[in-house]
Amino acid sequence: MTHNPHFRVAVAGAAVLALTLSSCGGRDSGGGSDSSADKGSDKAASSGFAKDATIGVSLPQKTSENWVLAENLFKADLKSAGFKPNVQFANAGVSEQQNQISSMITNGAKVIVVGAVDGAQLGTQLKQAKDAGATVIAYDRLLLNTPNVDYYVAYDNFKVGELQGKALLEGMEKKGKKNSYNIELVAGSPDDANAKVFWDGAMSVLQPKIKDGTLKVGSGQKSFQQAVTQGWKPENVQKRFDAIIPGTYGSKSLDGVLSPNDTLARAVMTSAKSAKKPNPVVTGQDSEKESVKSIVAGGQYSTINKDTRNLVKQTIAMVKDLQAGKKPKVNDTESYNNKVKVVPANLLTPVIVTKDNAKEAYANDPTLSKIVAAGS
Repeated sequence: MTHNPHFRVAVAGAAVLALTLSSCGGRDSGGGSDSSADKGSDKAASSGFAKDATIGVSLPQKTSENWVLAENLFKADLKSAGFKPNVQFANAGVSEQQNQISSMITNGAKVIVVGAVDGAQLGTQLKQAKDAGATVIAYDRLLLNTPNVDYYVAYDNFKVGELQGKALLEGMEKKGKKNSYNIELVAGSPDDANAKVFWDGAMSVLQPKIKDGTLKVGSGQKSFQQAVTQGWKPENVQKRFDAIIPGTYGSKSLDGVLSPNDTLARAVMTSAKSAKKPNPVVTGQDSEKESVKSIVAGGQYSTINKDTRNLVKQTIAMVKDLQAGKKPKVNDTESYNNKVKVVPANLLTPVIVTKDNAKEAYANDPTLSKIVAAGS
């Protein structure tokens, strides 16, 4: 089944649809499908490879708990499936990731799974991988400006943004109906392809409310470029809000903050508390333990459950299909244009989590279910 973002947003009304069509650039950003690269994918799928082959997994910096969990799962689950896992983090940045991928190619990796530090800076290495006969899977973050990526596996990140935008509105309304709400906007790191997709999803919900005056961005920082947080570093967003809140909200309420993930949400809340604006509705993502504790305690309003176990499981299912000479399953062949080709994607469904549904959302998570029970 193909998940067409324009069809999905259409139900929200013509105004939102028009906005989405113009703002979906991170997801469908021009260019056509590269037929030679697509044929390469078919060739890789039909040929198969040894059951004990090396599988390379190159992950970005350890900026969230989910990346650390992914590392452990890839190592354990690839090994249990009979493969030789080569799992590495690029904590020093792009150049380290480039070197790691080149090394994986030299060591004969048949599949290279890439969670990119910067999805636009790996073109040379990905071409080397394809020239060596390896299959490239973009994990969580789309690989940009290259024909040499075969598949993309991720949660539906535009949907993540939509859910965050809706949660912000709902959370503020629950605190009290007002004619207008004062909000601020936070975006992720501009070198992460997902950051703009999260933003576009959220703004498809929020922009009409900003336009009609229901939402007022007190700082005036309404664009993606003004709201970005380099490196997803919490200290960067905290520094920004340490300036915004005292300078803008002296006698006014700060009703809500759109935050794209939990780490940044907690930094926003720290800044708000120190400025004696301790109770804005703040969104998040990743279901980090500290944020789940905060949600249960009535602090952070929402997060997104993107179970890393399922994402790794789906990726390894793709690797198994490739090993057996089968074409991996995908459910979206339209939405993720990396500016050179439309990358076949297997998208998982994200779930919004608030205090109201935390018990249900984390019922199958051995760690987070205990946190929710302890806080209830």
